[in-house]
Amino acid sequence: MRVTFLGTGGAVPTTERGPSAFFIERDGERLLFDCGEGTQRQMMRFGTGFNLSHIFVTHLHGDHILGIPGLIQTLDFNDRTDALAIHGPPGSKPHLQHLVETAGYRPGYPINIREIRPGTVAVDTGDYMIRSFETSHRGVTSIGYALIESDRKGRFNRERAEELGVPIGPKFGQLHDGESVELADGSVVHPKQVVGDPRPGRRVVYTGDTRPTEMTVEAATDADLLIHDATFAADRADRARQTGHSTAQEAAQIAARADVRRLALTHISSRYTGDVTPLKNDATAALDGQQAFIPNDGRTVDVPFPDADDAHASPDMT
Repeated sequence: MRVTFLGTGGAVPTTERGPSAFFIERDGERLLFDCGEGTQRQMMRFGTGFNLSHIFVTHLHGDHILGIPGLIQTLDFNDRTDALAIHGPPGSKPHLQHLVETAGYRPGYPINIREIRPGTVAVDTGDYMIRSFETSHRGVTSIGYALIESDRKGRFNRERAEELGVPIGPKFGQLHDGESVELADGSVVHPKQVVGDPRPGRRVVYTGDTRPTEMTVEAATDADLLIHDATFAADRADRARQTGHSTAQEAAQIAARADVRRLALTHISSRYTGDVTPLKNDATAALDGQQAFIPNDGRTVDVPFPDADDAHASPDMT
């Protein structure tokens, strides 16, 4: 699984940071979270491709949705025929429909717009689900999204299987798939004898714009990556409260409570153009051994499985 940070800036874009947009590629499937102005150009610039299946909108502020009309039309110009699903918070459907049909434009492929209540599953493929959770942003209904993979099979103990007399070949696969197998001498080997406990999948959580909330802690518990609003440094805490945003320190405190493996600080205010040191310092001070980073636009982050050897490799603080 790979995350590409297409837009990491706040409401006012800069030459370094575009409005919010995050792209996840998982086993060939491509998902877009928020779509600020210029997102399609960022997708071209950073090579994500346009073969999207879903767009997930956190709320209806312009810096999170104004890239939708252009992206929709570009997909049409590229002869898209597959349906595209757009998910948004309660009350968003008519507004998203107007965006899709800006200036009377009607795309030549199906677009399905769905309103997602907090705490419900937007997508469930069997391999993973995307569950929404309530967030808190000033003057608008807002939700975050958690991509949660299903548990994986336990590890197959080949050495133990051979000790039990299982011949190398198809019976290994049957046991790993949960089927008991009969050997030539009539004895039966059961999966629990040679297959370990199920292993957890990965969890990536994106808050969109929000104040720190208990619902985020719940959604992000044990997450492999939390992408959290960190618009201001701690000395602007009053401004963060007034505007419904979080400080980097508050985002780090949420990450510490949720015991996430990595924290990405995003929605960076334009006041920190060229120097995000105050945000990095605030986050580092609030974390105890956990990893935090401030991605630039175009940064890609691989999300390893929790039991991978490099699950705790330190990313650079860029």
